[in-house]
Amino acid sequence: MEDLKTALDGVLQGVAAGSARVPGVVAMVTDREGDIYSGAAGDRRLGDGAMSEDTVFAIFSTTKAIAGTTALQCVEEGLLDLDAPAKDYAPAIGKLQVIEGFGADGQPRLRAPKSDVTTRQLMLHTGGFGYDFFNATYKRLAEEHGQPSVVTGTREAIETPLLFDPGEKWEYGTNIDWVGQVVEGIRGKSLGAVMRERVFDPLGMDEIAFTRSGATKARTATIHARGADGGLEPMDGFALPDNPEVEMGGHGLYATIPEYMKFIRMWLNDGAGPHGRVLRADTVDWAVKGALVPPQKVTMLPGVIPSLSNDAEFFPGTAKDWSYTFMVNSEAAPTGRPAGAIGWAGLANCFYWIDRASGFGGYWATQILPFGDPVSFGGYLEFESAVYRAMAASKAA
Repeated sequence: MEDLKTALDGVLQGVAAGSARVPGVVAMVTDREGDIYSGAAGDRRLGDGAMSEDTVFAIFSTTKAIAGTTALQCVEEGLLDLDAPAKDYAPAIGKLQVIEGFGADGQPRLRAPKSDVTTRQLMLHTGGFGYDFFNATYKRLAEEHGQPSVVTGTREAIETPLLFDPGEKWEYGTNIDWVGQVVEGIRGKSLGAVMRERVFDPLGMDEIAFTRSGATKARTATIHARGADGGLEPMDGFALPDNPEVEMGGHGLYATIPEYMKFIRMWLNDGAGPHGRVLRADTVDWAVKGALVPPQKVTMLPGVIPSLSNDAEFFPGTAKDWSYTFMVNSEAAPTGRPAGAIGWAGLANCFYWIDRASGFGGYWATQILPFGDPVSFGGYLEFESAVYRAMAASKAA
């Protein structure tokens, strides 16, 4: 696979150099057996030249599939009915109302939802929750009524009004944070403890957690802000909190990328890990299939807080679905990713995909805001495309 290494090293080195660059990047590719490519280029903090495979990243929403996995385990054990009210497991969600706008006095206009939120809806992002950086109503609640950002890791940050009645449409948001609350209610322990016992240990994932040790903190990459002029500025005062009030299943984990590759391999291997099975093969089979009910569909994410996100969409013009809990591209993607593959992303421009049909997947990690950074996202798409070109060339040889 020397051609693969040469091609991918070139992508990483190119994107970490020049005036329009990322601070640093770690990217990896795995097949069902093990890692077939690992590369690092650039800086943990701008100018230090320290980016390496053992760098720790805030992986943001690439946390979601791990929380989803713990919920699927509850389903397998008969402990979770996906179509029962989620409040049966996480009572606080039953207190939330639907926001219908704001009155003349600027106060939110609230009403009871027409039905209870279910865990299935939460896993599919049809529960009614959003994010303030993608939704103008939540942004206004934050600016005028003090709704905390989810990155604070507080309970108040997820106990927000519903944006619409449950099941009405797809909107990306804090749904999976609530899935984590459902799992905690069922298991009677913290989400991090559940993940450690039921996902991380069976997969041999050591350097991944909601809270970092001192040694791990020292290897953490700094998040950088991309300015309007294209320049980068280290955000030294910004990080996801260690020891958060709520261990956020939607975005809260820190990890090295080699650890996440072990999770990707589990999905490539039908739920099996080196130290035990994480999911049954039949669970994996249905969990990776798109499950939205038309006219629900995955849509572009509008960046309503420009410092946190640009308008962002994978493969514009290509039909996309949502599963438990991944994006599914319903049609072949321009990168070479086939229809039916799964993947997603994290706010600081982390991206991954899992191609179960072809037997490989990859992860691209940078630490930049806003999301949808053209340099990082463009580099990721070229990285994925280069993998498929190399695989095709290898088959043809």
